[in-house]
Amino acid sequence: MSLILASASPARAALLTGAGLIFKRVPADVDERLVEEDLGGLGAADVAQALADVKAVEVSMRRPGDLVIGADQTLALGDERFHKPRDREEAGRQLTRLSGRSHELHSALSLARGGEVLHRAVDSARLTMRPLSARFISHYLAVVGEAAVGSVGAYQLEGYGVQLFSAVDGNHFTILGLPLLPLLHFLREEGVIER
Repeated sequence: MSLILASASPARAALLTGAGLIFKRVPADVDERLVEEDLGGLGAADVAQALADVKAVEVSMRRPGDLVIGADQTLALGDERFHKPRDREEAGRQLTRLSGRSHELHSALSLARGGEVLHRAVDSARLTMRPLSARFISHYLAVVGEAAVGSVGAYQLEGYGVQLFSAVDGNHFTILGLPLLPLLHFLREEGVIER
């Protein structure tokens, strides 16, 4: 049995590698926006969990003997949900909208084998951006370049994005997009990794 990460996310792969896990990357073939349309009025945490489930199940159907890790993350500013920005202009609009306000990141995990979800976990973090001037947003986007369109909210907290924040409340791994401690606990309980 192989451990499969159903994600193309470099951050998630780095978390698993850092934890000493041996895995293969097989990105899920899922239209996330289409799945979200079918979810109706679910809250942001439930949407993250549903997307993680869909990704894990889709890859586990292609790799039925393997244990598949699906993950997703949503960003909510009150009732408003954000997606990865399409371009730098949209990244600037997201940063302007988040400036001086608190938002929540919801990271979900799903483990599946043979099309069946075996385990789920979701965790949330609250982040507060400091008030950002238009000049700083422009500077920030110039520094980070294309990385601004690589994540929802146009930032990576583990890099230069930390400059955007005045307060962070939550698990570091959750902020990076994967509830890692619940994943490791499940893998130990299942005998996939050493206790």
